[in-house]
Formats: sequence, C-alpha cells, structure tokens
Amino acid sequence: MTPAARTRLVFATAGTFLLVACSDGEASTPQGEATFAPPPSTSAAPSASPSTSPAAAKAPDLGNPQTIVSGLEVPWGLAFLPDGAALVSERDSGAILRIPAGGGNPQTVHEVKGVDAGGEGGLLGIAVDPDYAQNKYVYAYYTASGDNRIARFTLGGNPTVILDGIDKAGIHNGGRIAFGPDGFLYVGTGDAGNGSESQDRQDLNGKILRITRDGKAAPGNPDEGSPVWSMGHRNVQGLAWGPDKKMYGIEFGQNTWDEVNVIEPGQNYGWPEVEGKEGNSKYVDPIVQWSTDEASPSGAAVAGDTLYVAGLRGERLWTVPLGGGEPKAELNGEYGRLRTVGVAPDGALWVTTSNRDGRGDPREGDDKILRFAAG
Repeated sequence: MTPAARTRLVFATAGTFLLVACSDGEASTPQGEATFAPPPSTSAAPSASPSTSPAAAKAPDLGNPQTIVSGLEVPWGLAFLPDGAALVSERDSGAILRIPAGGGNPQTVHEVKGVDAGGEGGLLGIAVDPDYAQNKYVYAYYTASGDNRIARFTLGGNPTVILDGIDKAGIHNGGRIAFGPDGFLYVGTGDAGNGSESQDRQDLNGKILRITRDGKAAPGNPDEGSPVWSMGHRNVQGLAWGPDKKMYGIEFGQNTWDEVNVIEPGQNYGWPEVEGKEGNSKYVDPIVQWSTDEASPSGAAVAGDTLYVAGLRGERLWTVPLGGGEPKAELNGEYGRLRTVGVAPDGALWVTTSNRDGRGDPREGDDKILRFAAG
C-alpha cells in the first residue's frame, strides 16, 4: 500500500506479550501525585539545541490542534529538516517518511533494512545531522536480529553502522537519539530487562551515551574512551535541552515512579537500586516524578521555558515549567497514547500518537501527528 493510500491529510482544527513491570506502563501501579523540584545548576555540555528553536519563545497553543497527517503505523522517531519538513520513523515497517512542514501526504524517503520489529523493538529514534545542508546525513536507532544499533545514511543511500552491541529484548530497548548543543549525538538506551546492566559502567545498556558522528566516544566524556555519559537508567526514551543548555532525560519507572532527570556527566541515576526520589546521596534524584499510570513518558522537547513530555499509558501531555511551578497535564485522554514530541523550526509543537502499537485502542485516523502552533 502506498503512503498516499494509507494516509490522509487533514487541514482542520481537531477540538502482545506479557509484561513484567513494563516500560510502556502496562503494569498495574498505584495512583500518585506528580511532584516537582526546581532543576539544579548543571555543567551539561555546551550552539542551538535540536530540542528547542529560536522561534519557540512563544508557548504552543494547546487548545488549537491541527492534525497534520493520519493513518500512520506506529510513528516513533521525529526529526526536522532545515526546510521545516519532518522525518518520521515507523517502528514496525522500518520506513522513514517525509512530511511537509505545513502538512501533506507523507512520502517514504528511506527504508531501514534489517529491522527486527517485535515487542518494544523496531525502528526507533531518528536524528538529522546539524550539518545536514552540507552532508545530508540522517541517523537511526533500530533493533536488528542480534542487538540494537545506530546507522548513519543519506536518504535512499546505503547505511553505515556506527554503533552496535546494545543489548536487545522484548522490552526496554530505549531508542531515543538527539544531537546536543555541543554537536555530539546523545543516545538513550534501556536495560533490556536486566537491571544489573544499568550499574555496569562498561555496559552500553541502561545509559545515556555521548558519541561522535562516527560512533566513537565523544571527547570530554567522564571516562576517556567510553561512550557512557550517565548511568543507572531503566529505559530512557526522552532527551531534551533547555535554553540554558541544561539536559533533561526522561525514563520509565517500574511499579511506582516515572522520572524527569537533569542529566550531568558521570552521574548515577540509581536504577535498579532506587526508583524515584530516595534522597540517597549515591544517586541523583529526579526533579519530577509521576506514578506510572499517570505518565509512562516517552518523547520530550523544550519550547520556551517549558518541558513537554508525552505520556503513553497516561494518555496526556505533561508540561513542566522549568523556572519553577507544578507540572500540568494537558490533552487528557483526548488522543490516546502519546509517544513523541518535537519542536519544529517555526516553533510549533508536533506530537505523535501511538495507539496502533499493540497496547492502545486505535481510533479513527490513528496513528496521527498533531501540530500546535506557537501562540
């Protein structure tokens, strides 16, 4: 079926497998209150972040959504090209689609070969090189037959695997990748269902990695020659930077707390020894925590002074004011499971649904991408 046949553009205002402590929030969990602590100062890596935009000073108007496209099959990764068009990865099909900045029928511009889509695995995060105008490079994190890996390629061209050996499993594959304000590629990995890997500094799983465009350990990492930037993570699927270049990592909890963390190099975020705020000096506490049925957070992006976090099981968009104040839930249940958030070059917030991923209840038009213009 052609992309045009399985998608339709809407220029309108829109008013299976058993999991044990699942990362996408299917485990039974207690209800809790979202809690917040102001982000501490940090020495996060030092040019413009992909998670923000010079046009993003105004907050997006969450009361005025536009459905950019519908009929997608489990969209996962989202990255913007210099012309404002978006690249979107479909987890199960292995396709990368190009969607025009103002909406329009998506075009399949690349197919990632060798994707092993099963459980939470498949074609996951994608990133556009900061120098795309010159080199045309795109990066994809995907599950292959034996591991999770990252490939670099030009659209329609042959890939080069730049990093492999990230353990795969039916759950906790991580998968978010993004270029930081320092020009290096950051990678969120999961523990692949084995929490002990998160506390092994020599292991790639349960970490945030920082690598060069060739997949090597970036200079200035905490351990010279190692790609590990931070450790003690369960399943990182959100990476974002604030206007002050402070880095935020979003991860799934097990049975109690999902987390928003300020990421600092070399720090340990506690999994599996702790979950949520414990006050243990060995580990860094999150600045925000939610019960897993309120969030199961995946993608994240910063627009202005607000962090936006997509909730899967929570079926809501969390807004976290970075200057202080309480997080607020938006779009409660209106669109089902929300997977990815991105800020377009024009400052608009794009949000993808994930109702066809085997855990949601597909609605008419799913999966879709919503656009909220800057106010």
